[in-house]
Amino acid sequence: MIRKVKRGFTLVELLVVTSIISLLAALLLPALRKARLQAGKSVCASNLRQIGYGFYLYLQDFRETFPIARDPVSTSPYYWLWMGRGWRSYLAPYILRDISQDNPSILYCPQDRTAPEKWESTSYAYSMSFYHSPRQINSMNDKSYTYASDKVMPSVPRRLSQVRYPSKKAIVGEWLSNHEPLEDDPGWWGWQGGRSYLFVDGHVEFISATRLLPAGDGYPDINLTINGIEGKDLP
Repeated sequence: MIRKVKRGFTLVELLVVTSIISLLAALLLPALRKARLQAGKSVCASNLRQIGYGFYLYLQDFRETFPIARDPVSTSPYYWLWMGRGWRSYLAPYILRDISQDNPSILYCPQDRTAPEKWESTSYAYSMSFYHSPRQINSMNDKSYTYASDKVMPSVPRRLSQVRYPSKKAIVGEWLSNHEPLEDDPGWWGWQGGRSYLFVDGHVEFISATRLLPAGDGYPDINLTINGIEGKDLP
């Protein structure tokens, strides 16, 4: 009677299989990472569209006047209206009434690793061009005008009818380049990366910083768009 001998893999065969798996992983991982970033970008775009609808409802209730308040809206903690923590309460009734740091809803981009710890899980900022006059905005030639307590300017109501370029003026946008992560992300105060923006006409677009027009502070900063609400962020 002939006994069958069970034969295992040889060392060479194992090395070949391991090499093939490593090669496949090297080919697939970048594609998987790209797919994950693209999925996050889609969620972010959906968030911004819903925020846009919230703004639409707010405008209907307030005679087409954009959210306005005296800066800073809080001194402990300290933040301004344009910051996500600042305008959150104004749109909360049109998004989710109990919206908060623990329940950020559509104000948080799932690929934002900074917002949960630094900004109460708010990933999006609101352009201060919508509560200052074009003359005021044009006089703000440095980024410090958007956060320095000694450079506060009176808020001025702005209406929807005063927007001259609805498809080119961004009203809300990601602060960080969450879908093209940067090691040291300067936010709107730098020309690196790309961010998703909501425009007044309701459309959402992912835009590289270099595509935006320079604002009054020299950056792609939709807070200080030249001519403010009457200006444009895209050529």
